[in-house]
Amino acid sequence: MRGLSISLRLTLWFSAIFLCGFIIFGALLLFTVYSSVSSKRDRKLKERAERIVELIEQEQKNPLDASLKRFGNFVSTSPDGYTLQVYAFDGKLLTSNKLAEVHFPWPVIPVGKTDALASTTFDQQLYHAYALETSLHGRPVRVFVAAALSDNPTLFDRPISILIRAIPAMLLVAALAGYFISRRALMPVVHLTESARSITIGNLSARLPVSPNGDELARLAETCNEMLERLELAIKRITQFTADASHELRSPIAFIRATSEYTLSTPGLDEEAVQAFRNIVSETDHSLRLIEDMLLLARFDAGRATLAFEPVYLSEIVRSVVLRMRVHAIEKNQHLTEHVTDDDMQLQGDTLMLRRLVWILVDNAIKYTHPQGSIKVAFRHAGQRAVLTVSDNGPGIPASHLPHIFDRFFRVDPSRSEQDGTGLGLAIAKRIAETHGAHIAAHSQVGIGSTFEVTFPLARHNISEPAWHYSLGPELKEACNSVTEV
Repeated sequence: MRGLSISLRLTLWFSAIFLCGFIIFGALLLFTVYSSVSSKRDRKLKERAERIVELIEQEQKNPLDASLKRFGNFVSTSPDGYTLQVYAFDGKLLTSNKLAEVHFPWPVIPVGKTDALASTTFDQQLYHAYALETSLHGRPVRVFVAAALSDNPTLFDRPISILIRAIPAMLLVAALAGYFISRRALMPVVHLTESARSITIGNLSARLPVSPNGDELARLAETCNEMLERLELAIKRITQFTADASHELRSPIAFIRATSEYTLSTPGLDEEAVQAFRNIVSETDHSLRLIEDMLLLARFDAGRATLAFEPVYLSEIVRSVVLRMRVHAIEKNQHLTEHVTDDDMQLQGDTLMLRRLVWILVDNAIKYTHPQGSIKVAFRHAGQRAVLTVSDNGPGIPASHLPHIFDRFFRVDPSRSEQDGTGLGLAIAKRIAETHGAHIAAHSQVGIGSTFEVTFPLARHNISEPAWHYSLGPELKEACNSVTEV
């Protein structure tokens, strides 16, 4: 049953148990009917034998021939196929109906006993036979009465037929009832699942609904809420530490950079010292960018990466970024083009964040595209959505790496980590897109190239909610401006 839902498995178990119960009930019912019929037939046999004994006792004073004649008339009037009577007088057959003309396996009356009841098989049928001993004119007489249990086959065939026909209908009813009951019973699990899926790192303060019944599901929800509380506390501590560490590291690194630049301006330095200080400046620049990126992501995680939404024309942002990045593309002998089909398409968003989103994607394409390669930036209208695509004909990304391409510090080629930025660009791009209600995806084929696609919804009614109106702190605005400047 692997792969089946719990409700379906419960339905199958419920149906199987119901079917077994129904079969057992039918078997017990047939056994009860069989026992009742057999008991009734045995009583009839005994009554008929006792009736014959009464006739014998009434004929004690009559001549034997006349008595035998009357016995024969009585036997002949017995229902055909219902009973078989035989009178034996000192081993001599006195009278019988037609079934006694053949050798019938009569039960033997034990010595000292006047009657006997037994089951026997005759002509492939099951018979119940009853033997009773009496006397006629002072001589011993044995009376034998037998009846087949299958004289009325419809008595058993009809209940069996009804039970067999009822099995599919009852099984269907049981399956539907079981599925309905299981779905109803598992509905709280569905609500818990939906609530759990809605909880992300951005809303760890949310909790699962707890049923007031105090049942197992309520205890499960309480346990999950306790786990979420511990997880929220841990994430807050990590986020706060990252934000504080990033903020505190900016000042000493900036001081190191300023000191190195000042030292470079000092005359008389030898070439080796100049190169060393230049390396220090380069590394401090890289460290500052890394710190700024970590600080921005930490603010996103903590819900403090506040944005100021306003009507913006993404086409203008695309043209501005492409114009600035074309210098870097020319340095690598690359062909960078932009294609905007709708200049009037307006979105609600934060200008600085959207500029950084486009900058990250274009900068990433330039870094990973070979010299003489081509990069195309396009912005178009697609139904109720606006689509931004950045395509290149670079080496491409292996399919196994695509699911992790937006993870923090993930690199397809770790050997180029020294010169390819902080490793947080695509993670930041994804958070910016998500904050704007957009969806970002990567499509790539090795040896052909890669395409990054950002889909913005044009209906931005949710942006107007208070939760979306933020203001960037001055340090973040400075960081965004410094990244997007050439």
